[in-house]
Amino acid sequence: MLRGLFRTKNLDDILAAAGGPQFALKRTLGAFNITLLGIGAIIGAGIFATVGTAAAGDAVRPGAGPSLMLSFVITAIVCGFTALCYAEMASMVPISGSAYTYSYATMGELIAWIIGWDLIIEYAVGNVAVAISWANYFRTLMEGFGVHIPSWLSTDYRTAARLAENNPAQYAIDFGGAPQLFGHAVIVNVFAFLIVALITVVLVWGIRESAGFNAGMVLVKIIVLLFFIGVALYYVSPSTMVTNWHPFQPNGWRGTFTGAALVFFAYIGFDAVSTVAEECKNPARDLPIGIIASLIVCTILYVIVGAVFTGIIPYPELVQKLANEQAEPLTMALNHAAPPGVQWPSTVVAFGSVVAHTAVLLVFQLGQPRIFFSMARDGLLPSVFASVHPRFKTPHVTTILTGVLVGGFAAFMSIDEMVDLTNIGTLFAFVLVCVGIPILRMKDPDRTRPFRVPLGAWLLPMLGAVSCIFLMYYLPPASWWRFIGWLVLGMAIYTSYGYTHSGIGRTLGRPLRAPLPIKIAALGFFLVAVGLFTIPHDANPAALVQTATTAGTEGHDRALIGLALILLGAVLGIFGMVVGSSQQSDGEDAAR
Repeated sequence: MLRGLFRTKNLDDILAAAGGPQFALKRTLGAFNITLLGIGAIIGAGIFATVGTAAAGDAVRPGAGPSLMLSFVITAIVCGFTALCYAEMASMVPISGSAYTYSYATMGELIAWIIGWDLIIEYAVGNVAVAISWANYFRTLMEGFGVHIPSWLSTDYRTAARLAENNPAQYAIDFGGAPQLFGHAVIVNVFAFLIVALITVVLVWGIRESAGFNAGMVLVKIIVLLFFIGVALYYVSPSTMVTNWHPFQPNGWRGTFTGAALVFFAYIGFDAVSTVAEECKNPARDLPIGIIASLIVCTILYVIVGAVFTGIIPYPELVQKLANEQAEPLTMALNHAAPPGVQWPSTVVAFGSVVAHTAVLLVFQLGQPRIFFSMARDGLLPSVFASVHPRFKTPHVTTILTGVLVGGFAAFMSIDEMVDLTNIGTLFAFVLVCVGIPILRMKDPDRTRPFRVPLGAWLLPMLGAVSCIFLMYYLPPASWWRFIGWLVLGMAIYTSYGYTHSGIGRTLGRPLRAPLPIKIAALGFFLVAVGLFTIPHDANPAALVQTATTAGTEGHDRALIGLALILLGAVLGIFGMVVGSSQQSDGEDAAR
């Protein structure tokens, strides 16, 4: 059972497999295209949507207040360490699989599967959040032009339910006209689904067309962010902003670090450019330039926007506004600063946000299919996922599949849940990439490295890994429960399919079909995942056990059922693994 789980894939084999004509992608991108793709992925929902919660906080997170600008700097430093590691890996292993491929070369098949499954959180789940935010800003933009879009067509059900609980009067105004089905209001984010569908069509069309489309959107959204800064300074004097920056850390360092963990979502994307490595003309040179340049440009913009945003509205008033208004933070800030009746500045920002979100959707929808593509090429997913369109030379099957899944979930899910899950999944991927640098330096020291992390193999990569773990600590418990559940669900799929179908597994003599013990282990992992998704997600382990063992407490049934499934699944998983390993050892002894 355990044979080859940590067997690494030789870099020469990885490069040779990618070079096969049946898997060939078109090389059309240069360093400038890569930099624009990075900026296109980074500037989006993070700066336009999460900046408000990061500054003001919510029921489970203290706000950073004016220290939001410091939160951006902290997160930029963390991402900077990781960006250097990604640049070295991408220049040395110019393959579409990104962190998945790097992990396969450094830490083996099981870790590669875990990181590949984890990357779905960054790209696909992250794009669910972006699509939801896109729909919100699109509605604001249309309102600026006098076109009213019903809230029930551009809001998810969970957000509407939360509004009904916190502000029933506003809920009645926004959703009172929603149609009814079996006594329940029909609330579905149709526009989030439609934008994902449009992006999917563009990506199937071709990579050159997608890159050109992205370049135009990048220019627009940079101009709009500069417009936000300029208009804010026009309406609010610098001296007033300085006054509003006090107290600088209303919730101390915990608020600042929590804000850094949340605005991490605003930086996700610089690593996405590594997924187009096989479509670069000169990946060894272009990828490091694109990764590092895009991160620097975006950091400068973010710090300035954070300073201006927290300078427009005093912190106590910001907390009050975000608690009682269903509004996007940057447009809300401009509406607060502008004279009564002046709406055009917020309309311009809403337009820029729509464009920014569209660019992020394009780059992330471009990245996720290529992760599936690389995993299928290695046998860990069905081979149909490695199909390339005969005319457009794009991975059309996985592109369409990703579009359907992302669009479907975006129609119903809440943005806050998606952002937190995306952050923890991406930080975990970054940890493994950072750890992979010293491992690969030791295992393959003579490999050509067009770009090398400065100051040796250990200092900056380890600082990157530790700082990512540090930010993960400040994410809420719900993120951890869902993240662990997602990884365990991935283990169920790996043991039931990937273990017996992987290319390395075939060379090691693994069976063509999963033996009964492995199937039992897969069932056990699946039950553990279901249990982790069932339990109340706002409690730590000790509180969870207390809730499960105390009848009558809120969430008792969920906690009890969830823990029972986790225990049963753990027993089945361990039993299957132990029996499978024992049978494998007996077979090897008999063969000798």
